Amino acid sequence: MWQYWLIAAGIFFIGEIMTVGFLLFWFGVASLIAMIVSFFTSNIIIQMTVFIISSVLLILATKPFVKKFMDKETVITNAFSLIGRKALVIQEVNTVKGTGQIKVGGETWSAICDEDIVIPIDTEVKIIKIEGVKAIVKPIKSVVTENV
Repeated sequence: MWQYWLIAAGIFFIGEIMTVGFLLFWFGVASLIAMIVSFFTSNIIIQMTVFIISSVLLILATKPFVKKFMDKETVITNAFSLIGRKALVIQEVNTVKGTGQIKVGGETWSAICDEDIVIPIDTEVKIIKIEGVKAIVKPIKSVVTENV
């Protein structure tokens, strides 16, 4: 009977390699424990009980440990890391005309304003969100030029 437990453990370990859940691993370990028990008894009920109890105990015992490492704060990367940063207007931002560029962190981005205003060159703006390849900006200081 130990061969069946070894095959089951192998299937669980291969399944774990194919998934990212870190659950099948413990079933594989429990299968190995049941395999060891099968050397001492041929009673399938005892072997299955050992398999089920060890599976549950392994999962419950490691859940707090896994949760400690998995509940990390998500780090914002790529374009979305620009949200909230200050930028400098290098081409007039005019949403009606569809023009505007900003420079942030050495990169040039196309920009539009969420308000109906024109933001002149050399104005400091704040990036409030990213939509596609455009940065949606808002002037930090009041801009009096209205879009007509």
